[in-house]
Amino acid sequence: MIGDMEKMVAVGLVWGATNAIMRRGTLLWDQALKSTSTPPPSPLQSHLHKLLASLKNWLTLLSIWQYTVPFFINLSASVTFFAILSHTPISLTVPVTNATTFAATAVFGMLLGEETRVGHALFGTGLIVLGVWLCIMK
Repeated sequence: MIGDMEKMVAVGLVWGATNAIMRRGTLLWDQALKSTSTPPPSPLQSHLHKLLASLKNWLTLLSIWQYTVPFFINLSASVTFFAILSHTPISLTVPVTNATTFAATAVFGMLLGEETRVGHALFGTGLIVLGVWLCIMK
């Protein structure tokens, strides 16, 4: 099971890193949507037009490589997560992986220059690391 712990932490690290990077991609997507602003939909606009507009926005998001590449890496980590989950207890796998993801997202966000309350983020990350360590040592 010790090998599985490393895999759980690795999945959490990949998820956390890609979360922070995808956030940057979505900022680029926001800029792209604002630069091609469309008039607000009229109340009489059909559901089909709304659906097509949503589909177009989603395809625009997928066309931004700064979002798409980390998204697919994130999905591959999800496949690994489910493979780990198939033979480890859910009561251990989910808390370890999610706690690691939360901490990694905060750390990678800081490394990418996001405005963060550094003291609070580091304190929370320290508590998460302690909690993960307690789960692993149990």
